[in-house]
Amino acid sequence: MSDAKKMTSSRRHHLKSLMLQIAADLIEQENKDLIVAKETYMSENCPTPDLAGDQAILMELCKKLSQIIDKIDEERYDFESKVSKSNTEIDDLKIKVVELTGVKKPALKKVRMSADAMLQALLGGKHKVTMDLRANLKQVKKEVKEESTEAGDWRKNIEDKADRKKMFETT
Repeated sequence: MSDAKKMTSSRRHHLKSLMLQIAADLIEQENKDLIVAKETYMSENCPTPDLAGDQAILMELCKKLSQIIDKIDEERYDFESKVSKSNTEIDDLKIKVVELTGVKKPALKKVRMSADAMLQALLGGKHKVTMDLRANLKQVKKEVKEESTEAGDWRKNIEDKADRKKMFETT
């Protein structure tokens, strides 16, 4: 990299502050636009009530407002039903995707468990079954080879080796 492409920290700090200032101005302008849009919507859709009028005019105004409220409630109910229907459809599609791809079974871990513990887990805690697999086996005694580990006469070893040496040196 050349030094011409690097930016100094003061320049970088200045650019960041400019970007933050522009973003703050944009947010402020957006909030003003939102307030103006709310005021125009209210002036178009919600008439200002004239409360100093006759009782018949007030009754008519109340009927209009109740009709508007009913209409809005119907729209809200329709939207809620559409959302719930689409949510159930999404859930069904997720289940179908899982069924199509298949569920990967995790690798089983080796667990050291005795036969008694397995039977107790399968049959429940009330069944006490002991399964001693070694009970019916015959006892086999191992024959122990006796090796002479005692320190013997060194001359005897030499004579044994000499006899073996003579077997290979036959003339």
